[in-house]
Amino acid sequence: MSEAVAAAPKPRSGRTPHGRRKVRSAIAVAALEKFAEQGFEATTVDQIAEAAGVGRRTFFRYFRSKEDVVFPGHDERLAEVVELLESADPHADALLVLGQAAEFVLGMYLEEPEVSLKRSELTRQVPSLRDKEIASIDRYQRVFARYLRARFAGRPDAELHAAVAAAAVVAAHNHVLRQWLRSGGELDARAALRHATGQVAEALSGQWPTGESDRAETVVVAAVRTSASADVVATRVQDALRDIER
Repeated sequence: MSEAVAAAPKPRSGRTPHGRRKVRSAIAVAALEKFAEQGFEATTVDQIAEAAGVGRRTFFRYFRSKEDVVFPGHDERLAEVVELLESADPHADALLVLGQAAEFVLGMYLEEPEVSLKRSELTRQVPSLRDKEIASIDRYQRVFARYLRARFAGRPDAELHAAVAAAAVVAAHNHVLRQWLRSGGELDARAALRHATGQVAEALSGQWPTGESDRAETVVVAAVRTSASADVVATRVQDALRDIER
């Protein structure tokens, strides 16, 4: 043949879910490297795009701002968590379902360890990013609590029980995530989280009162970051619930 056969056009990255994740991850890694090199405030979107080998328009196709690039995939994962909970077996143990949802969230960090480890270092240095991280965690906790309110509907103190259980599962998740980050990504985080959420479920199992309390009492539930182990958190939750019953 005298004429060369034209090569088939190469598929563009970002046209498949896997491709989009790769592009998003590449932009995030490039951004975090630039932040580490010259500081968060001094780094521009154009510099991030150039370092990632993409155009400015591509950057904004994936992220609204350079703050968002620090937490890639959270909106997508949150929507997936909502779908997971809505499609869960309505007869399954509610705390077991919540533990599986927490493990699903953890997977987002484990799937991109380089991004997760770099982000952890950055958020320790930039207060505004720490605030954004806390707000992101709160969104997951609200979704968890909403699911439990529906599962506990009709029971005495359903709102309280949903808030306590959701906060406890999120605390267990965050504890394991911090352990994994401190280990440099070496910890078997999935196994650790299953153990931690199992401890939470054991602590809360059978603790809910079966009838209305004959005392008018206000209970305030606070979710805080702690360096205590999951076992200690679970024990304290259990002790607090016993105090409520007295």
